[in-house]
Amino acid sequence: MEYKITGYKPEKLFHFFEEISAIPRGSGNEEAISDYLVAFAKERDLWFHRDELFNVIVKKEASQGAETKLAVMLQGHTDMVCEKLAGVTHDFTTDPLDLIVKDGVLSANGTTLGGDNGAAVALMLAILDDNTLTHPALECVFTTQEEIGLNGAAALDKSLITARTMINLDSEEEGVATVSCAGGSRCGLSRPITRTETKEGTLLHLEISGLLGGHSGTDIDKEHQNANLLMARMINHLFHSTEALLVDFNGGTKDNAIPRESKATLLYTNEAAAEEALALASTLAADFSAEICPYEPDFHFEVSKESGSAAPMTAEDGKALITAMCLAPNGVQFRNMNLNGFTVTSLNLGVAATDAASANLVFAPRSSVATLMNALKEKLCLLAETFGFEVNFTGEYPGWSFAEISPIRDVFVESYRELFHDELKIEAIHAGLECGLFSDAIPGLDAIAVGPTIRGCHTPDEHLPLDSFAHFYALLTDVLKRLA
Repeated sequence: MEYKITGYKPEKLFHFFEEISAIPRGSGNEEAISDYLVAFAKERDLWFHRDELFNVIVKKEASQGAETKLAVMLQGHTDMVCEKLAGVTHDFTTDPLDLIVKDGVLSANGTTLGGDNGAAVALMLAILDDNTLTHPALECVFTTQEEIGLNGAAALDKSLITARTMINLDSEEEGVATVSCAGGSRCGLSRPITRTETKEGTLLHLEISGLLGGHSGTDIDKEHQNANLLMARMINHLFHSTEALLVDFNGGTKDNAIPRESKATLLYTNEAAAEEALALASTLAADFSAEICPYEPDFHFEVSKESGSAAPMTAEDGKALITAMCLAPNGVQFRNMNLNGFTVTSLNLGVAATDAASANLVFAPRSSVATLMNALKEKLCLLAETFGFEVNFTGEYPGWSFAEISPIRDVFVESYRELFHDELKIEAIHAGLECGLFSDAIPGLDAIAVGPTIRGCHTPDEHLPLDSFAHFYALLTDVLKRLA
């Protein structure tokens, strides 16, 4: 293939990233990328294992002189969050990413980049491919379905892993090492709805776009606006002031991405009421813009109407959905003020969607304290009970506790200091990492999470400074040399 990234060393690192970017690999669609990894291992005569969820483990023997050193696990996930800008024609199931290199920064054209966690995949491939490096025995673990609940890591047969040192490559800030993370799950609320017969009238279309969005864990403390909650707020005003029936509501695509966009349609059978609603919605949209644009300047709330027909849901069902959303907990729920306000507990209403027969809400609750997670789950159950929803928790994963003693952390600190004459920052994050699952399953595992700088994860603004990618590769290979 013709590579777009040039002038950076090692070339193979960037070539591997481009190659995997040509392979669709949204969560649940990892068979093709696993085929690529298996072919890679076969071509180099490396031991490999692939399971039914398309997790892949590739092992490489220690370099000469390091045969007696303990094995090290490198780990990252192959799947990516598939988000795109409104109006962008891109099929994440078939189309390669359209990469853009500009001013030393890598991005994708109107879509997520997949740096989270394609960076890890490329790093492991580059290391496995280079026989000149000094390192102990390597166990490279490529997991799947991380973005929808760490499902691959949960299902992986951990008995295949002999290493007791783990370097997770899913952290997104060069110069920062993550040593603890929150646990979480996926919470789905579903309610049957009844639709009336098709009615003629005026359709009022409401559309929100241009919000910042972001990762529901690492960006939740920034208090970015949630498009679903803003839309529910608008419709609640209209319900109380006009005779409106809800036709549809669709916002957000992933539970772990703060929704940037939301659309809804209301039906009015009375033209005068429709005109009143249009005027009120336009006024409210202007009020929303005045609130939000100082902080999220690209925010836009479009209001329009047209004559037409639709089969709306009953007034009772529409009110239940909108009221539940208005009252749903969202955002930061608890902070630790002893740790500079670090987020302990949060949740994100990532998806709100209606179809012919149901209304569905999907939340991403997170907490590093089990009792607070339980309290949050109880709130969601009460919300469901009050408004007639069924509730389902899936993809639950444990948190990862801070270890007072960590040899791998010490090695990274020493290496970073000597290479870059600076101090490596150590932090906990309010997001899920697979380190928790591996630490639970492998007694005595010494783990750390590191990686190059990646900005805008889970949004179409995702971008990766290429010099950071190169710097981190130098750090990682130096650490492996120190462990050999």
